[in-house]
Amino acid sequence: MQGILDKEAQAELLRRGFSRRSFGRIATLLGAGAALPFYNEPALAQLSMVRNLPPDAVKINANENPLGPSAVAADAIREIVASGGRYMYEKTFDLAETLAEQEGLKFSWNQKESYVAIFAGSSDPLHRTVLAYCDKDKPFVVADPGYEAGGRAAEFIGAKTIKVPLRKSDYAHDVKAMAAASPTAGVIYLCNPNNPTGTVTPQADIEWLVANKPKGSIILLDEAYIHFAEKTQKNAQFVAQDKEVIVLRTFSKLYGMAGLRAGAALGRPDLLQPIYKYGAGAMPLTAMVGANVSLKEKGLIEKRRAFMTGVRAETFSFLAKNNIEFIPSDANMFMMNVKRPGKQFYAAMAKQNVYVGRVWPAMPEWVRVSVGTPDEMSKFQTACLKCYEA
Repeated sequence: MQGILDKEAQAELLRRGFSRRSFGRIATLLGAGAALPFYNEPALAQLSMVRNLPPDAVKINANENPLGPSAVAADAIREIVASGGRYMYEKTFDLAETLAEQEGLKFSWNQKESYVAIFAGSSDPLHRTVLAYCDKDKPFVVADPGYEAGGRAAEFIGAKTIKVPLRKSDYAHDVKAMAAASPTAGVIYLCNPNNPTGTVTPQADIEWLVANKPKGSIILLDEAYIHFAEKTQKNAQFVAQDKEVIVLRTFSKLYGMAGLRAGAALGRPDLLQPIYKYGAGAMPLTAMVGANVSLKEKGLIEKRRAFMTGVRAETFSFLAKNNIEFIPSDANMFMMNVKRPGKQFYAAMAKQNVYVGRVWPAMPEWVRVSVGTPDEMSKFQTACLKCYEA
């Protein structure tokens, strides 16, 4: 199993304190991929997976976009299927070039010089970053509640995870506490807007963290939901400024391509090089073409953001009218206080054929709800009135 780790990667792991016995474990992680319980978004979503889901069920539990790929992207995907017998690596580089151009970053067909790396989704580079920069002496720092994938990867390789509570006042990342969490932090992870709360961290706070992070730490900015946000901004400028920052992007959310798998890591080339060592292989051709077309489609972001925010606003009005506490969100999900163990509420809603999201230990009486279509959220409201106990 060590074969998946090249000699350079093995030497780096030994330097960082890993034993040769751990190589097989890490190789299993990389080789098995989605078979492991934490490795990527679809696998992590086992926490949200529903087997034998009824065909008429309302599935608002995994932050998916019910609209799917845009019509233009879907047409491009269908057209490229006939060429699926070819690797067509150039389509991956075409996507990287488009993204680099839009973000004002340097692109090169030489991987060692490019500021954009393409992956099958954004959880893949998230895990690779943890593998590359965390170890038993370099912990992973994350908000609580926050997206769990990085912490599971850290645990798998024996690195400590330090959870820092979100600020109580606005549910933003407490960046000063995160910076102080460990002087040897390997990775400090911010998902902005945050998953599961959908809340944003002020730009000034992010800038402070980049300027005041522990020496040698990597700031990992996960912008999976950034396209939905109206109260914050994208942060590729840190990458352009050669800061010790890696920015993650995905096409799973606003672009509606969760099952197709396309994402990217933006970073200084020397920061991206270590994460390349932990896997290899061609990207899914359909996803590469669909993602590239989506980036070029004028008005798509604004149109989809307006659609989602409109449905979300109507849902928030319903919750407020019925005195149900919720956290105002700037993403395609929100958290609501169900006043009892969240798993009980989940089970009650499932009996109404409505499947809401999971519960985080830090907020055991809150559940995460994804924003679906108007019809889906109407059914959510009907079921909620039956299941919510004031």
